[in-house]
Amino acid sequence: MPWSNQGGGPWGSGPKGPWGSGPQSSGPSPPDLEELLRRSQDKLRTVLPGGLGGKGLLLVALAVVVIWGLSGFFRVEPDERGVVLRFGKYAWDANPGLNYHLPYPIESVLTPKVTRVNRLDVGMRFVDDSRRGTTMRDVPEESLMLTGDENIVDVDFSVFWLVKSDGVSQYLFNINDPEGTVKAVAESAMREVVGRSQIEPILTGARQTIEGAVHDLMQRTLDSYGAGVQISQVQLQKVDPPAQVIDAFRDVQAARADAERAQNEAQTYANRVVPEARGRAAQITQAAEAYREQTVAEATGQAARFLKVYEEYKKAPEVTRQRLYLETMERLFGGTDKIIVDPGSAGGTGVVPFLPLNELTHRPATTSGTSTGGTR
Repeated sequence: MPWSNQGGGPWGSGPKGPWGSGPQSSGPSPPDLEELLRRSQDKLRTVLPGGLGGKGLLLVALAVVVIWGLSGFFRVEPDERGVVLRFGKYAWDANPGLNYHLPYPIESVLTPKVTRVNRLDVGMRFVDDSRRGTTMRDVPEESLMLTGDENIVDVDFSVFWLVKSDGVSQYLFNINDPEGTVKAVAESAMREVVGRSQIEPILTGARQTIEGAVHDLMQRTLDSYGAGVQISQVQLQKVDPPAQVIDAFRDVQAARADAERAQNEAQTYANRVVPEARGRAAQITQAAEAYREQTVAEATGQAARFLKVYEEYKKAPEVTRQRLYLETMERLFGGTDKIIVDPGSAGGTGVVPFLPLNELTHRPATTSGTSTGGTR
């Protein structure tokens, strides 16, 4: 039923509608469609003086066809890949550069970014605050996980991913929500890896092992989905016990660190003392061996010498006895000053004049030198 501002509308008589007021005639009226068509025809007649005859319609149709055909050209940027759809179905991939497809609605193109690295945070969110800058908000329903020894650990991590260059069609058609799928797979993989590990290595030195295991598990899972997604890196941001017991865990870790430090110091001391003791023991052993060899050799030599002397003694006992006596006296008195007393001399003092042979041997050399110098 057309609206009438005279005499009531479909909801009864009167100038007002169901919400208390009818159309107002004081505002600007909408443009007349017939008037617009008439003006367009007048302008077209000005461009084509002969009017819209058969030739004019043919030129217009040809221009429309040319414009429609040229609309099939498209450009793919270097960081994109083109996926051409024919009536909504995948047809072929387009490389970066200028390409052509059949105009719409026959074919259309999608150009997703394939070199852009996307970041996905699990267990935390970064919130931009105009006063405090960027702040991190923890999401415990994503970060709290159960370890293999039935402890709870708070894990925040980031996943960096991008679209495979040869899997753009899989990325577009095999999964409905790529980011949601990657997030669900990342959280599931991290929970599985943490569930197979003990809490101590998770909190201390197993970060790289966990990152590598989660990366491999995520990639295998996404490949099985045919997602066309490449996981470039998994990065642990924070690995802590729950906030309620973090102080106790830190005390335990500090005690373990002190125990390991004391053990390392003791091992270092043992590594230094034991080789020194072994060296001294080897030195003493070698000295004793050398002394034994020396003593045995001297005893063997003395025994051989005694046997030789004894053999000569048996041949001439008196001569050998006298020779041994003289050799012994020579060895005893050879390096000392001596005065010879002869008690058997009659009427004398018994003192035999001593002739200093050593001094006499040196004195003639001095006298010879002096006389020689004087002669010259």
